[in-house]
Amino acid sequence: MNDWTLRLPPVLLAAVLVHTALAPNLRVFGVSADVLLLLSIAAGVAAGPERGAAVGFTCGVLADCFLLTPFGLSALVFAVVGYGVGVFQTGVLHSSWWIPAITAAVASAVGVVGYVLLGIVVGQDQLFSLRVVEVAGVLSVFHALLAPPAVRLMRWAVADTAPSGLLPR
Repeated sequence: MNDWTLRLPPVLLAAVLVHTALAPNLRVFGVSADVLLLLSIAAGVAAGPERGAAVGFTCGVLADCFLLTPFGLSALVFAVVGYGVGVFQTGVLHSSWWIPAITAAVASAVGVVGYVLLGIVVGQDQLFSLRVVEVAGVLSVFHALLAPPAVRLMRWAVADTAPSGLLPR
């Protein structure tokens, strides 16, 4: 068993607790941070597209357990966002601390808009309103501020500890 398969479950459990118990009480303009989306983005930054998608899917399934929208909607959106961030990050130099913050801000906005658009496709018309722009903007700021510690946490939780050529497939 890999180290990351032992480290990730407690991180996800703590994230669900923070997402459901703490984050809803810390609102700005009626918007709270989406901790599970942030971890999906951070996993893509920290460990690449495959792990970003896997963590995104897992975080999305956990989020779907608490939502009234169709089960799997968050899982699909978070997986796509985690994968997209991972693909983007593999082509970017990691020398600047602010790149993950900007990436998290943009990916958060894409995640919110993608969630609403996909929700409309599956018949969730109530998701569409002009408030989506406000939610995407506030969430982008939240996630940009929280991205550096989230990326460090996910580097610890999902990054490989062995040299890349020695990993089993």
